[in-house]
Formats: sequence, structure tokens, C-alpha cells
Amino acid sequence: MILPIVAYGDPVLRKKGIDIPQDYPNLKQIVADMYETMYNAYGVGLAAPQVGLAIRLFVIDTKPFSEDEDLTKEEQAQLADFRKAFINPVIVKEEGEEWGFNEGCLSIPEVREDVYRHERITIEYYDEEFNKHTDVYDGLIARVIQHEYDHIEGILFTDRLSPLKKRLIQKRLQNIMEGKTRPDYKMKFVAKKGR
Repeated sequence: MILPIVAYGDPVLRKKGIDIPQDYPNLKQIVADMYETMYNAYGVGLAAPQVGLAIRLFVIDTKPFSEDEDLTKEEQAQLADFRKAFINPVIVKEEGEEWGFNEGCLSIPEVREDVYRHERITIEYYDEEFNKHTDVYDGLIARVIQHEYDHIEGILFTDRLSPLKKRLIQKRLQNIMEGKTRPDYKMKFVAKKGR
């Protein structure tokens, strides 16, 4: 089922997600709905707070990035095959130089800015069968994980911008909160002014 994506300004996006138990109600269905919602909005990642749930869960599918012709064949293949749910994740290490990449967010439509993140991470998490993993990721996969991980920590990519950049996008953020922005996917806005 396609769920509405929570828009910028909703308090759930600022909550730190709580760990979920193995018997969390309807977990497999929630994960399936999150994938369907993400694909419907042409996203590469979606965190539970973005569908109104303040829990430590996100899903990723980096296949759309695999079509970038600037990448090596190996990088393209790695991105094409990366599809995973992360339950109760903890980033235990961030390494390497920070590098910039133009990021967007399904909860903040029509806003894109360069964000700097570490090139490599080590993350502990549970998969959908509640098997524990500790994995190391780098490049675009690490970046998408860090972006989604921020969501379950109550952090948005706009928080990582300079004060000047934040001021420059303030009106667009206000339009999102007021429901004046109209992406081509289902959204839940905080205020519904200007309708």
C-alpha cells in the first residue's frame, strides 16, 4: 500500500526513533509498504519517520544511481543490486574524507543542496528476519544510508547546510509546511493553507 509521505514541518521528522522488537506488529507489511511508497515517489531511500512512524527502520534501493555513466561498471553493478531494510541500525564508525553530493529528500520536495558526508561507514543493524549484521559501506551506498540514518535520529539534510544556504531555502521550506508544494506523490502536510 502506498503511504502518504510526511512533509517538512511535521514533528515526527524531529523525533529520535525508538528501537523495535522482533514481534513489532505488521513489521513485514510496513517494510513492504515503505518500499512501495519509495518506488512510487522515485526515491532511493525512505525512513519510517517519513511515513509517520518514529521507529528505527529505513529501506534503501540504490538501483536508480546505477545508471550514472560517470561510475565504473563495478560501481554500477554494486548500486544496481543494493536493496535492503535496516532495522534498529547504529552507525558505529564514520571514516574517510567528507565529500559533497547534491541531496534531496522525499519529505522536502523541490529542495536540493550539496551535503558533505563521510565516504565510509560501519553499521550494525538487523535485517527483516532479525538477523544481526555489521557491514562496511562506502561511496553512494554509504551516503544514502547516512541520509536515512539521520532521519531516524530526527535530523534532516537541511540541518547540515550553512546558515546562508538555510536562509536561501527558507521560503521553499515554508511553502512545503503550508502545503503549497505539489509533488507528484501522496504527501501529508502539517498546515493546509493556500488550498
